[in-house]
Amino acid sequence: MHQKSLIILKPDAYQRKLVGEIINRIERKGLKLVAMKLMRITEELAKQHYAPHKDKDFFAGLISYIKSGPVLVLVVEGAQAIPVMRKLVGATCGYEAEPGTIRGDYSISLRYNLIHASDSEESSAREIDIFFRPEEIIDEPMFISPWVDQG
Repeated sequence: MHQKSLIILKPDAYQRKLVGEIINRIERKGLKLVAMKLMRITEELAKQHYAPHKDKDFFAGLISYIKSGPVLVLVVEGAQAIPVMRKLVGATCGYEAEPGTIRGDYSISLRYNLIHASDSEESSAREIDIFFRPEEIIDEPMFISPWVDQG
C-alpha cells in the first residue's frame, strides 16, 4: 500500500547536525521526499500537532521541546511508508531502541529522541494538514520506483 508519513527532525537532530544523515537513511531505504521545510514550530502548531497528548502529564514538555529550536518537517512517500518509517526510527526511548535504527544509533534519551514519524494513516493525514498545504506536496514520479516501491 502506497502511503505518506509526516516526519519531523526535532531540535536535537538539527543542533547535533544529524539532519543530512537522517535524510540519507530515509532515501536509502527507498522512500521519496515529497515536501520539506525548515522552520520553528509555534506554540499554536505545537499544540495542534500534539493534541492527542493534551491530557498527559508530559504534554507541556513536548510543547517546550519542539519549540526549542529549528526543526525540519518532511513528508515522505512510498510503499508502506508509515510502518517502514516507524521501524527505521526505532523505539521512542533512545536507550531502548535497537541498534541500526535512527534512535538506536543516535539517541540515549526518552525526551530528546531526534525524530517524529506518523504512527497511522489517520495521524499522518492530520499531521500533514497541520504543516503543509496540498500544493506544497510534490507529486513527481521517480524512475527508480519499480526497483524500490513494490510494497
